[in-house]
Amino acid sequence: MTGQTKRTAKVYVDVLVGFDKAGSMKPMRLVWEDGEAYDIDRVLDVRPAAAMKAGGQGDRYTIRVRGRESFLFFERGTGVESVLGRWFVERR
Repeated sequence: MTGQTKRTAKVYVDVLVGFDKAGSMKPMRLVWEDGEAYDIDRVLDVRPAAAMKAGGQGDRYTIRVRGRESFLFFERGTGVESVLGRWFVERR
């Protein structure tokens, strides 16, 4: 497969989110596209960042799920819709 690039895609996922009294979001569980749910063991970091592989801008959450670190992105809504934003992960 030399010369071919693997394309990374955004996969939008359902996320159960909690809010603290200051209003910060804390993702607690994500549901993959096949319906399988994964508890988020810990949020390790949150920062504004671009999804460099799949494109998009928002907040990047570094999370630990079942002992493995991964990124979960929150893409903010445009403000035109009644949608606050959407969650996605990157997949090859």
